[in-house]
Amino acid sequence: MKHGIVTVPVAPVRKKPHHKYEMVNQLMFGETVVILSVKKKGWYKVKSLYDGYKGWVTQHMIQETKGTGKEVRPQLTGALLNTIEADGLPMHIPMGAFIWLSGAGHMVIGNREYRYKGVLTVPPSEPLQIRASIEQHARQWLNAPYLWGGKTILGVDCSGFAQTIFKMAGIALLRDAWQQAQEGHIVKKLQDAQPGDLAFFDDKEEIVHVGILLGPDQIIHASGRVRIDTIDKKGIVNSDTGKRTHQLKLIKRMPQLY
Repeated sequence: MKHGIVTVPVAPVRKKPHHKYEMVNQLMFGETVVILSVKKKGWYKVKSLYDGYKGWVTQHMIQETKGTGKEVRPQLTGALLNTIEADGLPMHIPMGAFIWLSGAGHMVIGNREYRYKGVLTVPPSEPLQIRASIEQHARQWLNAPYLWGGKTILGVDCSGFAQTIFKMAGIALLRDAWQQAQEGHIVKKLQDAQPGDLAFFDDKEEIVHVGILLGPDQIIHASGRVRIDTIDKKGIVNSDTGKRTHQLKLIKRMPQLY
């Protein structure tokens, strides 16, 4: 089985092996994958080793590797945008990218050498610190534009926003909202919700949206842009228009927050 590592700032993952098909995900620099199959015209079908998500990427964005990457524990880039040197030339990579530093402070992928001197994040371990980390990072993303399949400050969807913010706090979520809704423990009442809990919203019983609660009456989520809105037991009310936009289905709390 072949493995690979992402060597571009963000690799678009498509539903099928052609640029005309929708982008369903993004893989960040340093993310490791299993290469499931190879198509002619330069496409890999890959599965992320971080969350198991599958899709198609072009071959020039992936460097084949011998190992899975588990031999070294990666660190995460901490700023919204970060600069790494690739063979001495700058490349800008997003928050939450994986940095696999050796003892010498650099990493080699294929025949290229990378050096990183920017901010690295050490995820907290105590529930109160984790909640604070989630809220702090989430607020940094305010006004980031909505992008289907996106996971960076330059474009993000609702579940990509939740996944990346929780990643920075040391909690690994699955990729899509309906998958995330199957994780964690149910919080029965909105009034019992705490900052860092996830709220899920449905349309005809199908989970279609997720946001991060800042408390029992406020939510931060990617809807048009990353924004803070009011929430009640029925769902989200747009703070600008006063109109209800999403119907609340359930609230979940991850085990690390207890």
